[in-house]
Amino acid sequence: MSLTGKTLFITGASRGIGLAIGLRAARDGANVVIAAKTAEPHPKLPGTIYTAAEEIEKAGGKALPLVVDVRDEAAVSGAIGKAVETFGGLDIVVNNASAISLTPTPATDMKRFDLMHQINTRGTYMVSKYAIPHLEKTENPHILMLSPPLDMKEKWFAPHLAYSIAKYGMSLCVLGLAGELRGRGIAVNALWPRTTIATSAVKNLLGGDEIVRASRTPEILADAAYAVFQKSSRSFSGHFLIDDVFLSEEGVTDFEKYRVDPGRPLMPDFFVPDDIPPLPQSS
Repeated sequence: MSLTGKTLFITGASRGIGLAIGLRAARDGANVVIAAKTAEPHPKLPGTIYTAAEEIEKAGGKALPLVVDVRDEAAVSGAIGKAVETFGGLDIVVNNASAISLTPTPATDMKRFDLMHQINTRGTYMVSKYAIPHLEKTENPHILMLSPPLDMKEKWFAPHLAYSIAKYGMSLCVLGLAGELRGRGIAVNALWPRTTIATSAVKNLLGGDEIVRASRTPEILADAAYAVFQKSSRSFSGHFLIDDVFLSEEGVTDFEKYRVDPGRPLMPDFFVPDDIPPLPQSS
């Protein structure tokens, strides 16, 4: 099932995972709405919504760059309206925008706590809310969250409680919306990486180039997201997917192509359940 002519609304798509998902769809000739905050170049973060739009167009898609703060209700509703006005509808929503602060409770100021919850949980909820009336008019609608399986273990919350609550809030939106929207034929799923992914956030917050070299590229999530969008929205919903497990089930066998440095052992990501089976290609 091609994504030709389909319209994707991707939050946080100016770089990293969001941009990679957009580029994969663009190769089919999809319309990609780049809903992100970065309009001017940032000293520590590559790319803007406009450079992302150029990449989307070069890849074969049509791009609509929009400055969107997912905390701002008027900005979110307006951007979704603009997307529908521009492309005639909305087929896929990717809730990728996220804020992270890996601090213990005493070191987490409430401003940072609020930021993570406003972007991660509330932003995901609000983007989905405003997209629903448009998604239910299309043939194979999907909402995809870049959020973890609901593995309620102490070890995932104790080191960085505020971030974990905010990130799991996105996954609770998957759980609830999948049930709420099943009768309307709108699929809602979560996708999460087994390993760290080579993004600016990982480089800046988790340990610099050493962590990046022990990571996989964003393309593994882009390929997995693309495979999700091929599924029937009426039968494939409510799943919490780990990228390589899902791709393996879809017939992918070469995972070496996603490694930044094939000579480095891969760094496991947060929130990956202990009972996820290891793959021969993972190390």
